Parts: sequence; C-alpha cells; structure tokens
Amino acid sequence: MPIPFAPLLGFVLGVVLAWVSRDGFARDDAPLIASRYVAIPAAFALFVYAPMVGYFVAFHGDWSYLYLWPREEISGAIDLALVLFAGLSVPLGAMVSAPAARQRRLGAIVWLASVPAVLAAALFAWGARRLAVSGSYAQFHGDFGTVPISASALGRGVLVMAIVAALGVIWSVRMLDSGRPGVR
Repeated sequence: MPIPFAPLLGFVLGVVLAWVSRDGFARDDAPLIASRYVAIPAAFALFVYAPMVGYFVAFHGDWSYLYLWPREEISGAIDLALVLFAGLSVPLGAMVSAPAARQRRLGAIVWLASVPAVLAAALFAWGARRLAVSGSYAQFHGDFGTVPISASALGRGVLVMAIVAALGVIWSVRMLDSGRPGVR
C-alpha cells in the first residue's frame, strides 16, 4: 500500500471495526484504551496492517512514495515513523469513533469514515497512473523501463497483501462479533 494512502485507509478500517463493535462498546464501561474493542483493531494493526505497509515501503519504496521522491533520499527513520503512524491509525479510528458507535449514531460513523475515504479516493484518482506501473523513481521520471504492475513482483505483492489484509479484517470482525450476545 502506498504510504500516502495508509493512514487514511487505516483510519477508515478502525471506524468500520468500531461500528462492528457497537454492541460491545455499549456494554463495556472500561476505558477505551483498555477495551477489547480497541485491542483487536490494535492487534490487526500490529500484526497485519503495519507489516503490510512496511513491506511496500521496504521492497517497493519508490512506488510506495508514488514516485514523488527517490526512496534512497528518504531516511529509514522517516519510513519507520510513517509505517508506525499508519499502524496507529487503525486503533485511532476505532477510538475516535467509539462514542458514536456506542450511541449507534450511524450518520457520525459514516461522516468519520467518508472524509478519509474521499481523500484517499481523490489521491488514488490523482496517482492512478503512478500506481499502475512498477519501476524506480528514475525509470518513472525518465519514462523508460517501467512495467505494468500486473507483470511485476509488485503486482504479486499487492495481490498477496490484499488477501492477507482481507483475512485479517475477517479475523478481526469475527473476534469483535464473538463478544456479542447470541453470536458464537
């Protein structure tokens, strides 16, 4: 996942997971930070989301930065900070939207999810050409040697990481649903 998208989509995932947890949030009086309904999105972020974002930064850095900067010019500390920020966006989204989920205010939940989703969609529309190819910063800007993402290791990585992310979301939803009365 390109690093500019990661915090936006992570926040949206957190909001969605909070909505799934609405019954649990309504029953749970524990502080949010100690709540199971924040711990599960945090576990998803730690074990699935942040490593997924980190994979693209580490192995497809120029693409991950949308060919805006050469990967070699970006400090590893900046990479790490951005990956951690992307990971933190998932539990942050759950915590920010917890009060609205607890009160079952769907309009507020939709608003909280739609703002970053619209920003991500606009960024995707702007960067679609950049996302469609695999290559280095020099190749992209020199207009030589790039290959379609579908014919590259990057394309296989995107496919595998999409499957891993989907399985992680399914696991998270099942874990959050297991706390509901009447759900096994």
